[in-house]
Amino acid sequence: MSLYHSGIGMTSQRTRARMIDRLRVQNIEDEVVLAAMNSAPRHLFVEEALASRAYDDVALPINFGQTISSPFIVARMSELLHAGPTLGKVLEIGTGCGYQTTILAQLACEVYSIERIGPLLSRTRSRLREFRLNNVRLKHADGLQGLPEVGPFDGIIMTAATTHVPSALLAQLAIGGRMVYPKGSQKQYLCVIERNLQGYIEAILDEVRFVPILPGIVKN
Repeated sequence: MSLYHSGIGMTSQRTRARMIDRLRVQNIEDEVVLAAMNSAPRHLFVEEALASRAYDDVALPINFGQTISSPFIVARMSELLHAGPTLGKVLEIGTGCGYQTTILAQLACEVYSIERIGPLLSRTRSRLREFRLNNVRLKHADGLQGLPEVGPFDGIIMTAATTHVPSALLAQLAIGGRMVYPKGSQKQYLCVIERNLQGYIEAILDEVRFVPILPGIVKN
């Protein structure tokens, strides 16, 4: 799948290639993830005034008190999720601007993404429509509840920090499935939960910084 949009200067393909080179240096090794990130025009997911920084390794504001994660964090979480089972069906908690969603769409057969902030989701829906991602379904809902009517999911990714994973989400993880999420409040760590026939196994990995996850929905 190619989502390539031409650009000049900081939005050019050359700039994107430098980002991929940097991710390799940062030990991102999954070639499928790297190809997905090389094809996604990150500068179109940030405010126009910030487009020149889109490929820097920093998180950037996207309004509504939310951020787009740095390229490394997106790549790292995507690689961890992709390292698990074949990704038939994935659930994303926190659509945001849709950049992580766009990467997931190139790794999984089906992507369901939940966003609690209605105006943000409306803007993202319009953006993703331009990319014709036929395997993505967006939902305005409380991400902490997941989508039990659609699950179970081979992969679940949470793009906001939580102190504990709700039992509703754990129940929606398929046997053999994998969940990637940031855990903690003052100090946060990237975690992976794998579900097997005996239960759940959690691994605690890199220190990270995310906005906290919030319950409920915002309509306007």
